[in-house]
Amino acid sequence: MADHARAARMAKRIQTIVASAIEREVKDRRLELVTVTDTRVTGDLHDATVFYTVRGRTLDEKPDLDAAAEALHRARGQLRKIVGDELGVRFTPTLSFEYDAVPEASAHMEELLARAKARDEELARLKENAQPAGDANPYRTED
Repeated sequence: MADHARAARMAKRIQTIVASAIEREVKDRRLELVTVTDTRVTGDLHDATVFYTVRGRTLDEKPDLDAAAEALHRARGQLRKIVGDELGVRFTPTLSFEYDAVPEASAHMEELLARAKARDEELARLKENAQPAGDANPYRTED
């Protein structure tokens, strides 16, 4: 039977360990701009998926996703060893890394909401000076 609370606690701990290991212990320049965003552990505690994002060196520069993925793949064994030493559990979960596209999707959604708000403000300005197209009282009345 799966203990979801334990899996959630272990996922949080793995996220912290992997993030600090990437920052302090893994010596790969391609991982300098990698940020660990989330971790999920399966119910049997045998597999962990680590989600990450990569930022560019400047605001205009696109991040090198392929280089970061390759660096994480190469450091997977070292990171698993570090996680195993820190967790102290009988079986160290296998690590897999997956790019987290949530920040880009969130930025796109914010852009769409800003455009909708601007269009609403434009319609509100047009409505202020609007006149009815027909008579003031469009309903038929008996004279």
